[in-house]
Amino acid sequence: MKNYQIPKLPLSIELETKEILKQLCSAHRQLAELKGIVQSIPNEAILINTLALQEAKDSSEVENIVTTHDDLFKTELNVNEYIASAAAKEVMNYRQAIQVGFQLVREDKLLTNNIIKQIQSTLVENKAGFRTIPGTELKNQSG
Repeated sequence: MKNYQIPKLPLSIELETKEILKQLCSAHRQLAELKGIVQSIPNEAILINTLALQEAKDSSEVENIVTTHDDLFKTELNVNEYIASAAAKEVMNYRQAIQVGFQLVREDKLLTNNIIKQIQSTLVENKAGFRTIPGTELKNQSG
């Protein structure tokens, strides 16, 4: 198996083709339309929360963590001391991590290692940080 080598910049292929530029114009137009619609919503958090919850639910299903919208809404609202399933709790952590990341990147206008660690900490509910390859801790300490 050959290891992938990251190409040097600038790339040797042309990225500004007619097709890409046409798609760029279309995407720009659609984003402008979305921006106009979002500005008409009194509370943008409604849109962000809905999108984050859907993304969290769908992404969790990839890992066989399956729950229903009903379960998620009950968990969020804590309806009648509702006891949430483990899957619903995990999806809610995922959604919270998305929101934390969105807010931090929005404030800093930058995605840093520390922000990634904060997002990961929210997701797994601990401060473990980045995983390391076994054995590298000793090399890093001695060198």
